[in-house]
Amino acid sequence: MHLVSQLFIGLVVLIHLYIVWLEMFAWVSRGPKVFRSLPAELFVPTKTLAGNQGLYNGFLVAGLVWALLIADPQWHRSVATFFLGCVAVAGLYGAATAGGRILLVQTLPAGLALAALWLA
Repeated sequence: MHLVSQLFIGLVVLIHLYIVWLEMFAWVSRGPKVFRSLPAELFVPTKTLAGNQGLYNGFLVAGLVWALLIADPQWHRSVATFFLGCVAVAGLYGAATAGGRILLVQTLPAGLALAALWLA
């Protein structure tokens, strides 16, 4: 089960790396294709805001990568739990305020990773 939890954490890392790239570097070019519900004219004026969001997602990635590198099982579980909890809460907030699809993209993988982590 430890390997499964590591794989799920890795999946959450990959998802958030994509979000970092999208929000920080491809907001104007790729953002309109991903966020079709937003009017296209909003992407240029919100580029800085999206970049800021991307930076925060980068901190989540850094914390989860750090957790994967921790050898001590207790410390690993604590750090991973904190950062996965942050991802899950952010996903719940995003689903409530921006769109329900975020539950599947962000909250569900974090929840599965948390469950696997605590069953390991």
